[in-house]
Amino acid sequence: MDIGMIGLGRMGANMTQRLLDGGHRVVVSDLNAEAVAVSAKAGAVATSSLADLVARRPPRRAVWMMVPSGAPTQSTIDQLAPLLAKGDIIIDGGNSNYHDSMRRADEVRAPGIEYVDAGTSGGVWGLKEGFCLMVGASPEAFAHIEPALKTLAPPDGYAHVGPSGAGHFTKMVHNGIEYGMMAAYGEGFELLAGSKFDLDLRQIAGLWRRGSVVRSWLLDLAELAFERDARLESIEGYVQDSGEGRWTVQEALDQDVPLPIITLSLMRRFSSRQQSSFSAKVQAALRNEFGGHAVKPADAPKS
Repeated sequence: MDIGMIGLGRMGANMTQRLLDGGHRVVVSDLNAEAVAVSAKAGAVATSSLADLVARRPPRRAVWMMVPSGAPTQSTIDQLAPLLAKGDIIIDGGNSNYHDSMRRADEVRAPGIEYVDAGTSGGVWGLKEGFCLMVGASPEAFAHIEPALKTLAPPDGYAHVGPSGAGHFTKMVHNGIEYGMMAAYGEGFELLAGSKFDLDLRQIAGLWRRGSVVRSWLLDLAELAFERDARLESIEGYVQDSGEGRWTVQEALDQDVPLPIITLSLMRRFSSRQQSSFSAKVQAALRNEFGGHAVKPADAPKS
């Protein structure tokens, strides 16, 4: 299919490449001209502005945004929506708050524009492994963009989970669970690292990957991290959060649903910014492995 891509950062660039490899025509836009040039060299159609991107697309246009949540996403929609026509589709693949996605869907519905929220997981590995896509949309909009979803996702790796807002709600909870899993791995490896046995953490991570009940992709990535740096000495135990864990805990408070593990894992991220721990080093390393998120060097000052 013919699709537009706005935002060519770590995720957007890889998604563009995967779409191109799948035979789709991709028209790209980014504030960074160099990023546009790189995608154009790979086969995408370069544009100089959002208006140019829309003009280069045939009706019914589908435009996928991979920009930071909050103000950058809202600003992009405010500029893009007036350029579109009835039946066109805006897809937000970023980590937006699902309340914002529901509101935005209502706002663009009046002129006849469809709004799709596509919770996207896969990080920097998505180009090779595929992206898991949790899609909130009308059945009609979902059907129209499904060819792109099939290309972006691994087999059975995408689903229409509900109406607008449901995709980002599902991704929010997904990331809350991720917080808890990462915290558990971090604590376990901290206990192993502090034992009297001088254990090889990379060896143990690799061992647990094979047949163990705690095996997972995060454990695969932990082995890679320990292979690079056996005791994570080059990483500061400072764990950032990008919002979804906070939103998950807030939703739990609003619904009176107890989430003690996810809530505590969020609090532990906060505490990592005040004192260093090996558990925090593991979590920081895992965020770098799956998402390419920056880590603070061990000698860097905290801010």
